[in-house]
Amino acid sequence: EAVKAGADGVMVSNHGGRGLDGALAAIDALPEVVEAVGGKVPILLDGGIRRGTDVLKALALGATAVGIGKPVFFALAVGGENAVANLLDMLRRETEAAMAICGCETVSDIGRSFVTRHPNGGGRVGHYVRSKL
Repeated sequence: EAVKAGADGVMVSNHGGRGLDGALAAIDALPEVVEAVGGKVPILLDGGIRRGTDVLKALALGATAVGIGKPVFFALAVGGENAVANLLDMLRRETEAAMAICGCETVSDIGRSFVTRHPNGGGRVGHYVRSKL
């Protein structure tokens, strides 16, 4: 619906929704969003990105890019600008290492086959129903 309404991109996020037991993680919703968008606009995954392997998984499941807000804010709080630069460098190196282990020379080499989902998790999201109090 967002693409039909003219969105230039889609961000997949639950903005802290994991505080509720059973709430779907953003990465678990990602494959269905990717399918629905059909390559028409970029898709950004927000949430849960802490290591290079997380970046690889998100890209493999169809994200165009990832958000890394929380790690950046933590680094900034404890070490300022230099800590943020170190964090970004570490994340880049970890992503490159994960890609190399998977035999990927470029981001375009990353494919869905690099991620295996548990048969009972990460399935179709179904219809979201807002709680009524």
